[in-house]
Formats: sequence, structure tokens, C-alpha cells
Amino acid sequence: MNVKTISAMLVFITLTGISQDFKKYFDEYGVKGSFIMYDMNNDKYFMYDSARCNTRFTPASTFKVANTIIGLETGVIADENFIIKWDSTKSREACDHDLTLKEAIKNSCVWYYKELARRVGMEKMQEMVNKLSYGNMDLSSGVDKFWLEGSLKISQAEQVEFLKKLYKYELPVERRSIDILKNIIVLDSNSSYVMRGKTGWGVQNNNDIGWLVGWVEKAGNVYFYAVNIESDKEVPKFGEARMKITEKILKDMGVF
Repeated sequence: MNVKTISAMLVFITLTGISQDFKKYFDEYGVKGSFIMYDMNNDKYFMYDSARCNTRFTPASTFKVANTIIGLETGVIADENFIIKWDSTKSREACDHDLTLKEAIKNSCVWYYKELARRVGMEKMQEMVNKLSYGNMDLSSGVDKFWLEGSLKISQAEQVEFLKKLYKYELPVERRSIDILKNIIVLDSNSSYVMRGKTGWGVQNNNDIGWLVGWVEKAGNVYFYAVNIESDKEVPKFGEARMKITEKILKDMGVF
């Protein structure tokens, strides 16, 4: 199934019965945005603003999910404890030192993943992104920046399709690579559910673009989600908004 077919299918099966009150959650933070969820057991998609859910944006740090798999598959990194020495790029205290893979993805440390990508190299990176069928697969803006403010773009609908394949071990990669990835992207867990995911924050057409993508495992079911927000001005709680909006929508939908 190609990207156009997936997009057409997702628009067609948008459910109109979902509460349009979701807009209030985006308005609360002063951002424009959209939401998509796939209920695995019931094989149903739910979308708020289906057109936007099928619009491609820079993946920013959500690409760290794919980048982790690529690093493991190519042998550039051995496991979640693989250390890359800090390149002295100043960012945040949590990132400004030698890091393991587990620490780098938890704290979304850009320098670690830039170095990982350079070690993979453009030829192998392109081969792997094609193999994963990730977004528009365009790496032309450079091996260590294509996912940040560059050429690679992906829609929320495509993010969910990618995550579904990842969760079900349907990607053409080793099971071990996926298991390592799954273990290091846990955002929250308790006796009722496990929430996995990855945030992202990038710039496109001078607008801030924010992401939260992942899935929730609960009571024998899996709910895959992708939230994307956007603003053309500075929003004080932009980073916080991604998780808060997601939590509120999932709560309204009975996932939490």
C-alpha cells in the first residue's frame, strides 16, 4: 500500500462522531493542531482535522525512533548502553556530557543523534530510510540535519502507520532492534497502562512545529497516536502543550 493510498484511506474513514471539543485543548495553549489515533483491536481510526493529519511536516526529534533502529541495525550502536562521547556542543545540562543511547533518547539530545547519523553515513542512511518507507524519504539536506529543519517530511497518518508496523514487528529489521527501542521510549506506566512515545520540536516555514507520537498499551489493546501542533509566534508552554493536549484527548476518548 503506497502513501497516497494510505492517505486516501485515512481521510475516508475519519469518524465524525468524535467530540469537536478537542479544539479547546489546542486553543488553551494558543496553537493550531491535529490529532490521530488508531484503535488496534477495533481497527478504527479517529481524527481531529483529517486534512492536517495527512499534511507532511518536519519530523524533528520524532525521527529519533527511526534513527535508533537504523543505528542498531547498521551496528553503529550496539545497545541502549552504547556511549558516544560529547562533542562539546552546548545545549542543556542533561545533554552536555558523554551519553548512552538510553540517555540520549530520554533527554532528546540532538548532538548524539547527529553523530550517530554521521557514523551511519548518507548512503546507508538513505538505504535504511527507504527500507523503512519513512515519510517522503528525502535526505537531500544533509546526513546530520535532514530530519530537523530539512528535506525529510512525514504526516501524522504516516507516523501512525510506521509505529503500527514497528509495534507488530512488521518492519524489515531485527526483532532485537525493535525490543531495545520499545524499552527506552516509555513515557509513563502504571498498573493500568504503558505509554510509549517520542516528542519533537522543529521549525518549518518559520513556524514552530511540535510532535508527540507513540502508543498506549492497555487491557490487551494498543492505541497508536500522533499529535502535531504549530505556531507562528512564541508560545511560552509550547513544549508542555504536546503532552498535555495528548493526555486530555486520550482521557476524553477513554484510553486513560
